[in-house]
Amino acid sequence: MAHDRVPSGTAAEDDHLMTTATWNGTVIAESDDIVTVEGNAYFPRASVREDVLRPSSTHTTCPWKGEASYLSLEVDGQVNPDAAWYYPEPKDAAREIAGRVAFWRGVEVR
Repeated sequence: MAHDRVPSGTAAEDDHLMTTATWNGTVIAESDDIVTVEGNAYFPRASVREDVLRPSSTHTTCPWKGEASYLSLEVDGQVNPDAAWYYPEPKDAAREIAGRVAFWRGVEVR
C-alpha cells in the first residue's frame, strides 16, 4: 500500500503550493493539506465545495481501506456521476484519509 502525506518532503511543501481539483472549468477543491494514497489526492472535506456535491447511492469496498461512498458533481447544470469518493469509516490502516475526499472521472487534480 502506497500512501504518504503530501506535500511532505516535496517542492510543494517548500513553496506552500495549493493543490486544486477542477471540473467543467470550476475549482471543486483547493488545499495545501493533501494525503496521497495509491496515486489519489485526498482533500480535507472542509476544502471541498459542498454546493457542487450531490449524494450518490454508489458504494465500493477496498480490502484495506474499507467501504467507500461516492458523490456526484454538478456544475453549471452538468453532472459528473460518482466523480468523488470518501471513506466514512476507514479501516485503521487508512485512518489518515478519514474526513477526506478524492476525485476521478475527468476531474483534473494539480
